[in-house]
Amino acid sequence: MDTVQQDALVAFKDRARATWRSGDYDAVAEGIWPVGKRIVRRVGVEDGDRVLDVAAGTGNAAIRAALAGGRVTALDLTPEMFEAGRRRAAEAGADVEWVEGDAEDLPFPDSSFDVVLSTFGVMFAPRHAVAARELARVLRPGGRIGLATWTPDGTVGNVFRTLAAGMPAPPEFAGSPLAWGDPAHVVSLFAGTGVEVTCERDELAIDPDITVDEATEFYLTSFGPIVSARRMLEPDGGWEALEQRLRPVIQRFLREPASYLATIGRRASSG
Repeated sequence: MDTVQQDALVAFKDRARATWRSGDYDAVAEGIWPVGKRIVRRVGVEDGDRVLDVAAGTGNAAIRAALAGGRVTALDLTPEMFEAGRRRAAEAGADVEWVEGDAEDLPFPDSSFDVVLSTFGVMFAPRHAVAARELARVLRPGGRIGLATWTPDGTVGNVFRTLAAGMPAPPEFAGSPLAWGDPAHVVSLFAGTGVEVTCERDELAIDPDITVDEATEFYLTSFGPIVSARRMLEPDGGWEALEQRLRPVIQRFLREPASYLATIGRRASSG
Protein backbone atom coordinates (compact mmCIF):
# COMPACT_ATOMS: atom_id res chain seq x y z
CA MET A 1 0.00 0.00 0.00
CA ASP A 2 1.54 3.32 -1.10
CA THR A 3 1.49 6.53 0.92
CA VAL A 4 -1.65 7.89 -0.75
CA GLN A 5 -3.56 4.65 -0.07
CA GLN A 6 -2.27 4.54 3.49
CA ASP A 7 -3.45 8.10 4.09
CA ALA A 8 -6.85 7.17 2.65
CA LEU A 9 -7.05 4.17 4.98
CA VAL A 10 -6.21 6.30 8.02
CA ALA A 11 -8.85 8.86 7.00
CA PHE A 12 -11.42 6.10 6.50
CA LYS A 13 -10.84 4.75 10.00
CA ASP A 14 -10.95 8.23 11.51
CA ARG A 15 -14.38 8.68 9.90
CA ALA A 16 -15.43 5.27 11.22
CA ARG A 17 -14.52 6.30 14.77
CA ALA A 18 -16.49 9.51 14.38
CA THR A 19 -19.47 7.59 12.99
CA TRP A 20 -19.70 5.05 15.80
CA ARG A 21 -19.23 7.58 18.59
CA SER A 22 -22.05 9.73 17.24
CA GLY A 23 -25.61 9.02 18.26
CA ASP A 24 -26.27 6.64 21.15
CA TYR A 25 -24.83 3.26 20.23
CA ASP A 26 -25.43 1.73 23.66
CA ALA A 27 -29.17 2.39 23.43
CA VAL A 28 -29.30 1.15 19.83
CA ALA A 29 -27.39 -2.02 20.78
CA GLU A 30 -30.14 -2.93 23.24
CA GLY A 31 -32.10 -4.33 20.30
CA ILE A 32 -29.35 -6.80 19.31
CA TRP A 33 -28.30 -7.72 22.85
CA PRO A 34 -29.62 -11.34 22.68
CA VAL A 35 -27.18 -12.25 19.90
CA GLY A 36 -24.06 -12.04 22.06
CA LYS A 37 -25.43 -14.74 24.35
CA ARG A 38 -26.33 -16.92 21.36
CA ILE A 39 -22.85 -16.67 19.82
CA VAL A 40 -21.11 -17.41 23.12
CA ARG A 41 -23.31 -20.47 23.52
CA ARG A 42 -22.67 -21.62 19.93
CA VAL A 43 -18.90 -21.32 20.18
CA GLY A 44 -18.85 -22.97 23.61
CA VAL A 45 -16.87 -20.61 25.85
CA GLU A 46 -15.54 -22.61 28.79
CA ASP A 47 -14.20 -21.75 32.22
CA GLY A 48 -10.71 -20.27 31.91
CA ASP A 49 -10.79 -19.71 28.14
CA ARG A 50 -8.79 -16.70 26.98
CA VAL A 51 -11.39 -14.77 24.93
CA LEU A 52 -11.04 -11.81 22.58
CA ASP A 53 -14.13 -9.88 21.44
CA VAL A 54 -13.18 -7.87 18.34
CA ALA A 55 -15.04 -4.62 17.61
CA ALA A 56 -16.80 -5.31 20.89
CA GLY A 57 -18.91 -2.15 21.10
CA THR A 58 -20.45 -2.04 24.56
CA GLY A 59 -19.79 -5.70 25.30
CA ASN A 60 -22.61 -7.71 23.72
CA ALA A 61 -20.48 -10.87 23.42
CA ALA A 62 -17.66 -9.94 25.79
CA ILE A 63 -19.86 -9.71 28.88
CA ARG A 64 -21.59 -13.01 28.11
CA ALA A 65 -18.23 -14.72 27.57
CA ALA A 66 -17.00 -13.44 30.93
CA LEU A 67 -20.14 -14.72 32.64
CA ALA A 68 -19.47 -18.11 31.03
CA GLY A 69 -16.08 -18.21 32.75
CA GLY A 70 -13.83 -16.70 30.09
CA ARG A 71 -10.92 -14.37 30.73
CA VAL A 72 -12.11 -11.69 28.35
CA THR A 73 -10.51 -8.84 26.45
CA ALA A 74 -12.91 -6.51 24.61
CA LEU A 75 -11.29 -4.53 21.79
CA ASP A 76 -12.80 -1.66 19.82
CA LEU A 77 -11.59 1.08 17.49
CA THR A 78 -13.88 3.54 19.31
CA PRO A 79 -12.96 3.77 23.01
CA GLU A 80 -15.93 6.06 23.65
CA MET A 81 -17.91 2.80 23.76
CA PHE A 82 -16.09 1.64 26.86
CA GLU A 83 -17.84 3.77 29.47
CA ALA A 84 -21.17 2.10 28.71
CA GLY A 85 -19.43 -1.26 28.36
CA ARG A 86 -17.83 -0.99 31.78
CA ARG A 87 -21.17 0.02 33.28
CA ARG A 88 -22.92 -2.95 31.66
CA ALA A 89 -20.17 -5.32 32.79
CA ALA A 90 -20.34 -4.03 36.36
CA GLU A 91 -24.12 -4.41 36.42
CA ALA A 92 -23.78 -8.00 35.19
CA GLY A 93 -20.92 -8.84 37.56
CA ALA A 94 -18.57 -9.57 34.65
CA ASP A 95 -14.80 -8.95 34.62
CA VAL A 96 -13.76 -7.59 31.19
CA GLU A 97 -10.56 -5.85 30.09
CA TRP A 98 -11.23 -3.03 27.60
CA VAL A 99 -8.59 -2.24 24.96
CA GLU A 100 -8.56 0.33 22.16
CA GLY A 101 -7.44 -1.31 18.94
CA ASP A 102 -7.94 -2.02 15.25
CA ALA A 103 -9.43 -5.28 13.93
CA GLU A 104 -6.98 -5.10 11.03
CA ASP A 105 -3.94 -4.80 13.31
CA LEU A 106 -4.69 -6.60 16.56
CA PRO A 107 -2.22 -5.63 19.31
CA PHE A 108 -1.63 -9.19 20.50
CA PRO A 109 0.94 -11.90 19.77
CA ASP A 110 0.15 -14.92 17.61
CA SER A 111 -1.94 -17.67 19.25
CA SER A 112 -2.93 -15.50 22.23
CA PHE A 113 -6.55 -16.61 22.58
CA ASP A 114 -8.62 -19.77 22.89
CA VAL A 115 -11.72 -18.03 21.49
CA VAL A 116 -12.18 -15.04 19.20
CA LEU A 117 -15.63 -13.44 18.89
CA SER A 118 -17.25 -10.59 17.02
CA THR A 119 -20.92 -9.65 17.08
CA PHE A 120 -21.83 -7.21 14.27
CA GLY A 121 -18.37 -5.68 14.62
CA VAL A 122 -15.51 -7.01 12.48
CA MET A 123 -17.82 -6.82 9.46
CA PHE A 124 -17.21 -3.05 9.43
CA ALA A 125 -13.43 -3.34 9.05
CA PRO A 126 -12.74 -2.08 5.51
CA ARG A 127 -10.28 -4.76 4.34
CA HIS A 128 -12.04 -8.04 4.91
CA ALA A 129 -9.18 -10.42 4.17
CA VAL A 130 -6.81 -8.46 6.42
CA ALA A 131 -9.28 -8.63 9.30
CA ALA A 132 -9.93 -12.35 8.81
CA ARG A 133 -6.20 -13.09 8.83
CA GLU A 134 -5.84 -11.15 12.07
CA LEU A 135 -8.66 -13.08 13.74
CA ALA A 136 -6.97 -16.33 12.72
CA ARG A 137 -3.48 -15.15 13.69
CA VAL A 138 -4.30 -14.44 17.34
CA LEU A 139 -6.22 -17.72 17.72
CA ARG A 140 -4.30 -20.64 19.16
CA PRO A 141 -4.21 -23.98 17.30
CA GLY A 142 -7.45 -25.75 18.14
CA GLY A 143 -9.09 -22.47 19.15
CA ARG A 144 -12.59 -21.38 18.12
CA ILE A 145 -14.11 -18.40 16.33
CA GLY A 146 -17.71 -17.15 16.66
CA LEU A 147 -19.10 -14.34 14.51
CA ALA A 148 -22.48 -12.72 13.92
CA THR A 149 -22.89 -10.61 10.77
CA TRP A 150 -25.91 -9.07 9.06
CA THR A 151 -27.05 -10.75 5.84
CA PRO A 152 -27.30 -8.55 2.73
CA ASP A 153 -30.88 -9.63 1.99
CA GLY A 154 -32.23 -9.17 5.51
CA THR A 155 -34.19 -6.28 6.96
CA VAL A 156 -31.18 -4.72 8.73
CA GLY A 157 -29.10 -5.34 5.61
CA ASN A 158 -31.71 -3.36 3.70
CA VAL A 159 -31.23 -0.41 6.07
CA PHE A 160 -27.48 -0.41 5.42
CA ARG A 161 -27.94 -0.79 1.65
CA THR A 162 -30.42 2.10 1.56
CA LEU A 163 -28.09 4.25 3.62
CA ALA A 164 -25.07 3.42 1.43
CA ALA A 165 -27.00 4.23 -1.75
CA GLY A 166 -27.47 7.79 -0.54
CA MET A 167 -23.84 8.37 0.39
CA PRO A 168 -20.61 8.90 -1.59
CA ALA A 169 -19.02 5.65 -2.77
CA PRO A 170 -16.43 4.22 -0.36
CA PRO A 171 -12.77 3.87 -1.40
CA GLU A 172 -11.84 0.85 -3.50
CA PHE A 173 -10.11 -0.91 -0.61
CA ALA A 174 -13.27 -0.91 1.53
CA GLY A 175 -15.46 -3.95 1.02
CA SER A 176 -19.17 -3.85 1.78
CA PRO A 177 -19.82 -4.85 5.41
CA LEU A 178 -22.78 -6.90 4.20
CA ALA A 179 -20.49 -9.23 2.27
CA TRP A 180 -19.71 -10.78 5.67
CA GLY A 181 -23.30 -12.04 5.62
CA ASP A 182 -22.62 -14.18 2.52
CA PRO A 183 -21.43 -17.68 3.55
CA ALA A 184 -19.31 -18.13 0.41
CA HIS A 185 -17.51 -14.86 1.08
CA VAL A 186 -16.82 -15.73 4.72
CA VAL A 187 -15.49 -19.18 3.80
CA SER A 188 -13.21 -17.59 1.19
CA LEU A 189 -11.87 -15.07 3.71
CA PHE A 190 -10.63 -17.82 6.02
CA ALA A 191 -9.25 -20.04 3.25
CA GLY A 192 -5.55 -20.52 3.87
CA THR A 193 -5.66 -19.21 7.45
CA GLY A 194 -5.94 -22.64 9.07
CA VAL A 195 -9.46 -21.82 10.28
CA GLU A 196 -12.33 -23.90 8.92
CA VAL A 197 -15.74 -22.29 9.31
CA THR A 198 -19.38 -23.26 9.01
CA CYS A 199 -22.18 -20.75 8.56
CA GLU A 200 -25.85 -20.84 9.49
CA ARG A 201 -28.55 -18.21 9.12
CA ASP A 202 -30.42 -17.15 12.21
CA GLU A 203 -33.06 -14.53 12.99
CA LEU A 204 -33.57 -11.89 15.62
CA ALA A 205 -36.84 -10.19 16.42
CA ILE A 206 -36.14 -6.59 17.40
CA ASP A 207 -39.03 -5.73 19.69
CA PRO A 208 -38.92 -2.13 20.95
CA ASP A 209 -41.11 -1.29 23.93
CA ILE A 210 -42.40 1.80 22.09
CA THR A 211 -44.49 2.21 18.95
CA VAL A 212 -42.98 1.57 15.53
CA ASP A 213 -43.24 5.27 14.70
CA GLU A 214 -41.46 6.24 17.91
CA ALA A 215 -38.80 3.59 17.34
CA THR A 216 -38.25 4.82 13.79
CA GLU A 217 -37.59 8.33 15.10
CA PHE A 218 -35.22 6.86 17.68
CA TYR A 219 -33.09 5.09 15.04
CA LEU A 220 -33.09 8.14 12.78
CA THR A 221 -31.70 10.28 15.61
CA SER A 222 -29.60 7.78 17.58
CA PHE A 223 -27.93 5.27 15.22
CA GLY A 224 -24.40 6.47 14.48
CA PRO A 225 -24.25 5.74 10.72
CA ILE A 226 -27.57 7.54 10.19
CA VAL A 227 -26.59 10.47 12.41
CA SER A 228 -23.30 10.75 10.51
CA ALA A 229 -25.09 10.63 7.14
CA ARG A 230 -27.44 13.39 8.22
CA ARG A 231 -24.56 15.63 9.30
CA MET A 232 -22.87 15.10 5.94
CA LEU A 233 -25.91 15.53 3.69
CA GLU A 234 -28.07 18.09 5.44
CA PRO A 235 -25.98 21.20 4.62
CA ASP A 236 -26.41 20.57 0.88
CA GLY A 237 -30.05 19.57 1.09
CA GLY A 238 -29.46 15.88 0.44
CA TRP A 239 -30.73 14.50 3.75
CA GLU A 240 -34.50 14.82 3.28
CA ALA A 241 -34.67 12.47 0.29
CA LEU A 242 -32.54 9.83 2.03
CA GLU A 243 -34.61 10.13 5.21
CA GLN A 244 -37.79 9.43 3.25
CA ARG A 245 -36.23 6.29 1.76
CA LEU A 246 -34.96 5.14 5.14
CA ARG A 247 -38.22 5.42 7.07
CA PRO A 248 -40.04 2.46 5.45
CA VAL A 249 -37.02 0.15 5.62
CA ILE A 250 -36.49 0.95 9.29
CA GLN A 251 -40.16 0.28 9.94
CA ARG A 252 -39.87 -3.07 8.16
CA PHE A 253 -37.02 -4.31 10.37
CA LEU A 254 -39.01 -3.24 13.42
CA ARG A 255 -41.94 -5.38 12.26
CA GLU A 256 -40.13 -8.42 10.81
CA PRO A 257 -37.30 -10.62 12.15
CA ALA A 258 -33.81 -9.52 11.14
CA SER A 259 -31.62 -12.22 9.59
CA TYR A 260 -27.93 -12.63 10.39
CA LEU A 261 -25.20 -15.15 9.68
CA ALA A 262 -23.75 -17.12 12.59
CA THR A 263 -20.25 -18.32 11.71
CA ILE A 264 -18.46 -20.83 13.90
CA GLY A 265 -14.90 -21.90 13.15
CA ARG A 266 -11.95 -23.80 14.55
CA ARG A 267 -8.26 -23.38 13.84
CA ALA A 268 -6.51 -26.60 12.97
CA SER A 269 -4.43 -28.07 15.75
CA SER A 270 -0.68 -27.98 15.23
CA GLY A 271 0.95 -31.15 14.13
